[in-house]
Amino acid sequence: MPEAVYHIPALLPQTIDALDIHPDGTYIDVTYGGGGHSRAIIEKLSPEGHLYGFDQDMDAVSRAMTDARFTIVHSNFRYIVNFMRYYRVDSVDGILADLGVSFHHFDDPDRGFSFRWDGPLDMRMNRSGSLTAATVVNTYPEERLADIFYLLGEIKNARRVASAIVKARANAPIDTIERLLEVTGPLIDPARQKKELAKLFQALRIEVNHELDALEALLQGALRLLRPGGRIAVITYHSLEDRLVKNFFRTGNFEGRENKDFFGRNLSPFKLLTSRPIVPDDEEVERNPRSRSAKLRVAAKL
Repeated sequence: MPEAVYHIPALLPQTIDALDIHPDGTYIDVTYGGGGHSRAIIEKLSPEGHLYGFDQDMDAVSRAMTDARFTIVHSNFRYIVNFMRYYRVDSVDGILADLGVSFHHFDDPDRGFSFRWDGPLDMRMNRSGSLTAATVVNTYPEERLADIFYLLGEIKNARRVASAIVKARANAPIDTIERLLEVTGPLIDPARQKKELAKLFQALRIEVNHELDALEALLQGALRLLRPGGRIAVITYHSLEDRLVKNFFRTGNFEGRENKDFFGRNLSPFKLLTSRPIVPDDEEVERNPRSRSAKLRVAAKL
């Protein structure tokens, strides 16, 4: 499959500019995907510079570029500190995270990420993981399902959706996309069908892959790894991720709780480099519709 189909990187020039890449520096792209951002970083590195790319999906790892300045790491980015220690890297100049799901995942029915066609309810980024979306919908208690749909998908009628799933699975397992749509369809407003289904699938995907926990671990690891002045650029696609990133950059914690010194100055370990998130312009959205909800936040370690 051509790389351009695998994934089109969002906010590419803005992200590369924001990282302010030093030719001899060390960088990490924790979401390698189709390699679009990584290739742009490599183009700015000298023979002494180096880039580490993380991806937990073997499909992405198998497509990784070959370059003496590049190392691919088959792992979830939550283990960024462990792997950098393994490679004897104590500090880096920049870290990039594009938290969007690749075209490849949405367009592969066997992965179960999209409601556009039938397939197994899988949704695992790492296919060696044991937890699937089918496991979630068929084994989680009703109350836990409702919490997932409300907290991770922001679905207003989360309790009704959870109740319908529990009643339906008592008669037959819900292990395909078609079956899930059959069960939840009557509870979804036809006028908002795509948006509501996207929320449902988002909630299941986040739960299956423990995405918010992984993001928190990544941000804490980045704080340990970045050199003073080193930059971190994170592209988010929904409010849950964006809130975590914004709070951590602004205050150094995920609750957004400011710690101030005697003079009332915020003691965040980061300096925000963008007062507002950078978003794609109309031209990019037309070229790459999936970038519509992308938000880029950038900070430098103090």
